[in-house]
Parts: sequence; C-alpha cells; structure tokens
Amino acid sequence: MNTAERKLRFCMITTFYPPYGFGGDAVYVHQLSNELAARGHHVTIIHCIDSYNLLSKNRRVLPCVNHPGVEVHGLRSGYGSLSPLATQQSGLPLFKSRQIREILASGFDVIHFHNISLAGGPGILGYGEGIKLYTLHEYWLVCPTHVLMKYESAPCVKPSCTLCQIVYKRPPQLWRHTGLLKNSLKHLDAIISPSRFAMKIHEDSGIDVPITHIPHFAPDGYGPVGPDEADEVEIPDRPFFLYAGRIETLKGVQNLVPVFRGYAKADLVIAGEGNYESRLRKAAGGADNIHMPGHLSRARLTKLYKRAVALIVPSINYEISTLVIFEAFREKTPVIVNNIGAPPELIEYSRGGIVYNSEAELVGAMDLLLADPSYREELGRRGYEAYLRKWNPESHLSLYLDLIERIGARKKAR
Repeated sequence: MNTAERKLRFCMITTFYPPYGFGGDAVYVHQLSNELAARGHHVTIIHCIDSYNLLSKNRRVLPCVNHPGVEVHGLRSGYGSLSPLATQQSGLPLFKSRQIREILASGFDVIHFHNISLAGGPGILGYGEGIKLYTLHEYWLVCPTHVLMKYESAPCVKPSCTLCQIVYKRPPQLWRHTGLLKNSLKHLDAIISPSRFAMKIHEDSGIDVPITHIPHFAPDGYGPVGPDEADEVEIPDRPFFLYAGRIETLKGVQNLVPVFRGYAKADLVIAGEGNYESRLRKAAGGADNIHMPGHLSRARLTKLYKRAVALIVPSINYEISTLVIFEAFREKTPVIVNNIGAPPELIEYSRGGIVYNSEAELVGAMDLLLADPSYREELGRRGYEAYLRKWNPESHLSLYLDLIERIGARKKAR
C-alpha cells in the first residue's frame, strides 16, 4: 500500500460525532475525517445517536458541516437508550450489530476505532476487514470510568474499580472480568496515543498492542461555520485570560473562580458548557470580572484566543491530550497549564507556556504575563513555531498515513 499514490477508504467508528458529541474525541474525529476527505480520501463515519440522546439531557444539537467526501451514519435503534446500556454491560454491539456489519461490508482499507465504549464495546474490534487502528481518547481500555479519577476526587494510583464505578453511578461491567478485552485487542494492528504520558500508562498496564505516539492537531483555520453562527463575540475591554472546554469538575475550571474573585488585574472568560455549568455560574455570581458566554463556535472562540493574555488549562485529571492548547498556539497565544497529565509535555516541547503547581504559582504566572508583554509575545511565538513543526494538519497526516503504509507493507510481506 502506498498512501502517496492512491486514495484510501476509511471507516471511523466512534460513539460521538458532531453535532452529536460533547468533547475533544468527537472534535478530533471530525477534524481528521474532513482533513482526509479534503485530500481525496473517502471517509465513512459510524456513530451512535442513541448514546448521545441518553447522555445529552436535552442539550441543543449544534450545526455541523462535513466535506462532501465524508459519509455519516448515525445509528439509531428501536430500543433507544437500552442499546448503549446493553453495550456498556455486555461489551458487544448487540442492537447495533446488524447496521454496523452492513456498513462495513462495503469494504475499507482502514477501520479506525475511537471512543467505542457505547458504540460497540471491545466486541466491535473484531468487525470488518482491513488495517485496524485504535486511538486513545480516554483511559477506557484500563479504567471503567474512562478518566482514571478515583472516586471523582483524585488521580487514580491504586485502583478500586467496583467501588469507584458505584461512586460514578455507573453499573459495574461484568465483561471486564472476562477475556473479552484481551481477545478483542488482538484484532488491532496499532494503537495511537496522542501523548507519551498516556502511552506509558497503557504500556505499564499491560496493553501488548504496539502503541505509536502521534499527537493531535488543530486545523489551519476554524473551519466551516454553521448557518446560525455569527462572527460577533463579546470581548472584555480589560485584559483577560481564557478557559475553553467542557465545564466539568475534572477539568478544574471551578478552581479558577475563587482565584479571579480576588484578582483585580484581569478578567476571566469561561467558554464552554457541561454538567457543572449551573453550579459554576452560581459560584461566579456577582463577580464582574468573570464572564461565561456558553458554547462558542470555532470562529468566535478563535477571536478570543487572539485577544487573550493566555489560555489557562487547570485540569486536575490525567488529560490524554488537549486540543485547545494547539488552537491557542495556532493563534500565537501562550498557555498556562496545571502540572498533571499530558499538557506539561506540550509546554516542555514548545516552550510556549508556563506550568504551575499551586494557586500561588498560577497567580504568579498571570502577573508575569500581564507585566511583561514582550515575554508573553515570545511564548506565543514559540508555541506558534511548535504548531507549525508538529501540531498542524500536514504534520499529523504525514505521521498517520506513514503508520498505515508501514502496517500495510508488513501485512503484505507476511
């Protein structure tokens, strides 16, 4: 197989895909699929609308634009929410099996699995023929709650999986006590890890499928804009720092509110939505320097990146990758990250930001960037140069297609 000479047929299988998605996994699959299609490859998406409906809590469905070369199959079953629940418990596609097999029967060069926890479980890895890849978006392979946060309070270093699932209000998964996962992983040719941090955790956990580090990327621009998304966004008159992402406790955004309640030098803009949003708005109530515009289109968010003093990533969990860091660097905006998970390795490589270990260090980093605009510009320039070297679409696709070509050559040699 020579990926430079012929166009390939890809099938992306994932639980969530825009507009039926919540976080970075759905965004990444959308970005990768459309970049491939823009280069002449054909991409088929299989995702589970039943799963989205189960978890969305009536969240509004936002517009989504795909390249003409992207074909999307949103799975629905007559069983509704019972379908993803059955998959969560059994580890098998069950009510989605027939639909998935029919789509895969058309034949694909590459089947790329993403977040499949509710789309098919480990059992789906045996479906279809072709080169099979799996990208680590969460810790689902080694953690029933996906996030390696023990009891929703601290990073997990000593698992107590059954009790932890109860704390997360998730039914314990009996299939994890069988050989289903180990046997299903044998169907994969490679696992892709967006960070070296996550790669080491999975290798140390005994995953014996070859793992390749290919970092995520941010598109060159913010992409096509939906019909109801105007370009205007309210930007504070004063200097401001930006948080962008899901509003959930594991993202640590709740820790920024008390900091900025006592910080008179700048504002905080929190862009996003999530299950902690209402409590966060209540906590931020009365603080004139904290703004929560809700979910923003990529076009609107890009304008905030350009104007922000820095992006703050206050996550308190083991992030596998953080797309917003690449987006900030693309706009020459420095980043301040909490010293946990994968984000610090991005700062170490790019030298485009500051890593903090405490609230005092966070405030010190903000003070420094406000007091020294030239240093802020220097960090932004370094981040942008790293983006051009490593975290842009061409760099990502080069590594991605090279991996596929090497696997194809190895299979052919056999």
